[in-house]
Amino acid sequence: MKIAELRQKTKSELEGLLNDDREKLRQLYFDLSAGKVKNVREVRKIKKEIAQIFTLIKNIK
Repeated sequence: MKIAELRQKTKSELEGLLNDDREKLRQLYFDLSAGKVKNVREVRKIKKEIAQIFTLIKNIK
């Protein structure tokens, strides 16, 4: 998801997305260790999105 799209979301929506991304990342790590993942860049993409969401949540007042 692009940062412009994330900026339009409310804090509760961002927290929901954060939980979803953390679950995706956890599942990717399990699949990676089992050798099921072909696209390892997906891990980097999800970690970047998590960091962006954290930054936006921190800046919402």
